[in-house]
Amino acid sequence: MSELTKELMELVWGTKSSPGLSDTIFCRWTQGFVFSESEGSALEQFEGGPCAVIAPVQAFLLKKLLFSSEKSSWRDCPEEERKELLCHTLCDILESACCDNSGSYCLVSWLRGKTAEETASISGSRAESSCQVEHSSALAVEELGFERFHALIQKSSFRSLSELKDAVLDQYSVWGNRFGVLLFLYSVLLTKGIENIKNEIEDSNEPLIDPVYGHGSQSLINLLLTGHAVSNVWDGDRECSGMKLLGIHEQAAVGFLTLMEALRYCKDMALVAPEAPSEQARRVFQTYDPEGMEFLVGRIQTRNKTRIPTLAAFIQHGSGRCSNQTRYKRHPNCINLMKNKLDPEGLGIILLGPFLQEFFPDQGSSGPESFTVYHYNGLKQSNYNEKVMYVEGTAIVMGFEDPMLQTDDTPIKRCLQTKWPYIELLWTTDRSPSLN
Repeated sequence: MSELTKELMELVWGTKSSPGLSDTIFCRWTQGFVFSESEGSALEQFEGGPCAVIAPVQAFLLKKLLFSSEKSSWRDCPEEERKELLCHTLCDILESACCDNSGSYCLVSWLRGKTAEETASISGSRAESSCQVEHSSALAVEELGFERFHALIQKSSFRSLSELKDAVLDQYSVWGNRFGVLLFLYSVLLTKGIENIKNEIEDSNEPLIDPVYGHGSQSLINLLLTGHAVSNVWDGDRECSGMKLLGIHEQAAVGFLTLMEALRYCKDMALVAPEAPSEQARRVFQTYDPEGMEFLVGRIQTRNKTRIPTLAAFIQHGSGRCSNQTRYKRHPNCINLMKNKLDPEGLGIILLGPFLQEFFPDQGSSGPESFTVYHYNGLKQSNYNEKVMYVEGTAIVMGFEDPMLQTDDTPIKRCLQTKWPYIELLWTTDRSPSLN
């Protein structure tokens, strides 16, 4: 077995687990991306563990379905559309994992009809030959086992995103077979690079899949959501006793909420939380209004007694992020134009409300009072009548706590309260959906 194969296995599964235990956990992870018969765009999860991969893929798939499709009914998802959605989603995650936009992508597949001696290592076959490899899901997991499966996998490399998309689409049947989730996980890891992942993980000796319980680590989830395998979810890096702890540096494309934040195990997770367009403007505003006063003064005095024009910097920052940025950037005096519009009296003060109304007129300044929420859980046993379906509900967001409107105290509500502190949920089913 090649060194690359051993490094990959050690990164994912660790080195100290016994072969029997590895086989047990391995069997729980041997499943493909399978869509529910009851919900066209919902992926099923057969056992506990692979949700660390399936849930991020599901999130990106829904993002593409909701925001890239012009269909009136997004829940109506025929088979051909599911195929295209899944393949595009896998490509998006692989693209985000590609380091420094190097354009080097990897796909991992497994070979049929080879002995362990003939394919005892991950081969670096060319992209042209990868499409000709015959895949099959006929072999049972028991016939392969942990060691033999890893002796039958190979790597294909692609230098362009278009080549990758063609290969992912050509190998659509591979992602649906009983090794699809693991093959995609390995593809992401090799695309990112094993050394790059070790440099980002806080403890490189800790495997990405827990050898006892089989669940994915936070580093694995962060890698799939953000493209970075850091172990923490807070904003930016932090220093602790001379040790640098890596965090999230850019706004995540898909939001991440966790019950651990409700239990006070972590905090300051703005960059991995779901973000509406108007919240982008609020984040810009808070950069210049850290005390939350909801207004800005034209000039502030710094420690060295100099006075700096915050309005000009703020407007330039905001106009670069707003939907009307093209219109303002074309105007030679865009900053003065906006200062006159947002501060017509010339008092040197800009209020939060007019700023949001100007840059995000469709979003409103106070946010929606209610919106529709859908809950997804891929495990059949965690769904009503064991049918994997989205559970629809209505979320009511208030600016204060109303004891007359408290609906429940379920884990899912506590999880959502980390984003909306005074949220109440009304589900269309008789029972609240389960997080387990």
